[in-house]
Amino acid sequence: MAATRARQEIEKDIKQEIGIVPSFFERIPDEALDEEWKLFKRWELEETLIPNKYKELMMLAVHSETKCRYCTLFHTEVAKLYGATDDEIAEAVHLAKHTIGWSAYLNGIREDYDTFEKELDQVATYLKNEKAQAAG
Repeated sequence: MAATRARQEIEKDIKQEIGIVPSFFERIPDEALDEEWKLFKRWELEETLIPNKYKELMMLAVHSETKCRYCTLFHTEVAKLYGATDDEIAEAVHLAKHTIGWSAYLNGIREDYDTFEKELDQVATYLKNEKAQAAG
């Protein structure tokens, strides 16, 4: 698979976007660099359907569980650049802990999935009706 652009051109683009070419990009093979940079730029730097601040908080929450210190540092600092407060960062990580705990519990007790799905449908119906009554 040949690179679509020369490495020098891609690195110029990287430097223009973020100020330097981080060493981890320098170690990506030539044939993969263009695609890896395009994906990084799209999902890490550009606005998507989910605003950047919330994407960063989501990715921080994920990596608080994967325990990747590189990713938690990166997403914490970038979340702050996009306006996340220390309290929002703490809440995102707490929510990760919270939801992971429920996952461990439900899987650990081997909750019947079909029963869980039926009960969730009942809860959703109840909450929709409550919301409609409160609005109307």
